Amino acid sequence: MKTDGPEGTPRRVTIFPSEYYSTTGREVISTLVGSCVAACLYDPKLNLIGMNHFMLSNTRYSQTLPMHISEAGRYGVHAMELLINDMMAKGTNRSRLRAKVFGGASILGDQEKVGNFSCVGEVNCRFIREYLAQEKIPIDAEDLGGCFGRVINFSNGDFYVYRRKIDTARSWALAQNDRECWRQAVVSQKEAPVKVELW
Repeated sequence: MKTDGPEGTPRRVTIFPSEYYSTTGREVISTLVGSCVAACLYDPKLNLIGMNHFMLSNTRYSQTLPMHISEAGRYGVHAMELLINDMMAKGTNRSRLRAKVFGGASILGDQEKVGNFSCVGEVNCRFIREYLAQEKIPIDAEDLGGCFGRVINFSNGDFYVYRRKIDTARSWALAQNDRECWRQAVVSQKEAPVKVELW
């Protein structure tokens, strides 16, 4: 994560794969996504915004299996819960959260479905839609899929998301970044302890 911005202007916070950030300050949260997804959550009452940047830890996924029972789905749930819990610690509750979601492009070379399997960008798109529907967090805007990367800037001044498409000349570098993000997701999933909470 890095921050910048001239004095007197909103501070810009840039997040990278596997990171998240939330704030009530005068800030803009930015990231660059390809096959990854950036979930932008906000609570208008508290002027609270948050964003994460994640990729599920499978490159292909069966279309007939429920997403939440997969290992890949478990990683996505973890990424979302980290952001939501961070925002709840700042005073929100799930019932007030709203979402804008971006990314899930097919830039890793696996653009075609193979048999009963969906490829990485499509998997990420499917997961974020299913997760937010299950959590009853409405999606106010989305720009998912396609074959191009996106620069995302999320402002808590107006809750707008400013999206810029990445040209194809930068696709190779973005694909390499996505591959590293996927590799880290696999590693962190294997290393993460399983926690059980009784209610």
